[in-house]
Amino acid sequence: MRFHWFLPTTGDGHDVRSAITTTDTFRPAARPATVAYLTQVARAAEQAGFEAALTPVGAGCPDPWIVCAALAQHTERLKMLVAFRTGYALPTLLAQQAQAFQEVSGGRLLLNVVTGGDPVEQRAYGDFLDHDARYARTAEFLHVLRRSWEGVPFDHHGEHYRVEGGGLAEPLDPAPELYFGGASPAAEQVAARHADVVLMWGEPPHAIAERIARLRSLSSSVGRELRYGLRVHVIARDTGAAAWAEADRLLTGMDPARIAAAQRRFARYDSVGQRRMVDLHTGDTRDLEIHPGLWAGIGLVREGAGTALVGSYDEVAALLREYAAAGVDEFVLSGWPHLEEAYRVGEHVLPRLARVATLGFSTDMRRLPRRLTR
Repeated sequence: MRFHWFLPTTGDGHDVRSAITTTDTFRPAARPATVAYLTQVARAAEQAGFEAALTPVGAGCPDPWIVCAALAQHTERLKMLVAFRTGYALPTLLAQQAQAFQEVSGGRLLLNVVTGGDPVEQRAYGDFLDHDARYARTAEFLHVLRRSWEGVPFDHHGEHYRVEGGGLAEPLDPAPELYFGGASPAAEQVAARHADVVLMWGEPPHAIAERIARLRSLSSSVGRELRYGLRVHVIARDTGAAAWAEADRLLTGMDPARIAAAQRRFARYDSVGQRRMVDLHTGDTRDLEIHPGLWAGIGLVREGAGTALVGSYDEVAALLREYAAAGVDEFVLSGWPHLEEAYRVGEHVLPRLARVATLGFSTDMRRLPRRLTR
C-alpha cells in the first residue's frame, strides 16, 4: 500500500472545510493557507512517512502548480500530486509545465486529472461542454499529453486539439503518473485507457470492490492494468470512543443552514461521484455510520471526498486493510487540522499496517470492539 496526504490550500483549522469553492463562508480559516503553514503540513507529511501530497483545484483555491512549486523547495522527498483541469490549458503546454516541475523538484511530480463536475463553475471558467463531452475531451487531452512526453515530434488532428510538429525536444524522464477520478461510465472508459491510478471516494468496501472489478475488466479489454486509490478522511484516536466523540464534535460544528446550502450546491453538479457521496447520507444528520467505521458526516458540507474512517488506531488500520483486500493499492488521507493529523496518522496508524504486513496476518474490522451507542 502507498499512502499520501492532502494540502489544505483553502485554509485549515479544527472544523470541516470546503476544499474548493468560495461559497462556503461559514467562518474564516483559523489557519490561513500561507506558504509558511502549508510548508509545515508538507514537512509533517514527509516526516510522518507519506509518499506524496494532493492539492485541490478549483475556483476557490490557489493555483496548485504555483503552490506546489513553492513547497517543493521546502521539502526533500515528498512528491506533489498536482491537480489540474483538462480543458483549461492545452496538453502541449501542460507537457512543458510538467517538464519544468520535474526539473525544479528533482522528479517529484504526480498529476491528478480532474475533468470537472460543477457546470456552474465550468461555465465561469468559459467551459460550456456537457458531462460526456468533457470526458471525451479529457481522453483526447491525455492522449496528446502522453505523446508530447515521448520526445518525438508528432501531428494530431482531433475533435478538440490540433497539433503540428508538437512534443518535447526529448523524452520526459520520469513522466508523471496520472491519477484520475470519475465514477460515470464515460469516466471509467477514459480511466481504462489513459490512467495509471484510479482515485475513488470512500464508499463502503463492497461498493469499491464492485467498481474495481468493473474497471479491471475494462482496462484488461484494452490491454492495460491499473492501480486503485481511495481518497478518504481519517479520525483516529487512542480509543474508538474518543474518535467518535471527535466525529460528533465536527458534526456539532456544522450549522443546519450551512448543510442546507451545501446540499443545494451539490444538487446542481452533474458529477456521478458527487451524487454517490450525497446518496450516502441524503442530507440527513442521523445514521451517518454507513459501514462499520465509515462515517458520511464530512459530505454534509464538503464537496468531493465526503467520508471518514473513524475509530481507534487499530480499528482504522483494520478498515484500511479491508479496503486493500477489496483491491485498493493507494490511499490519499486527510484530517483536521492537517498538520497534527499528519503526525497522528503517520505515527499511530501507518506503523500498525507495516507491522501487520510483516507478521503476515490480517485483522477483521468487524471483530474489534466498537462503540456501543452508534
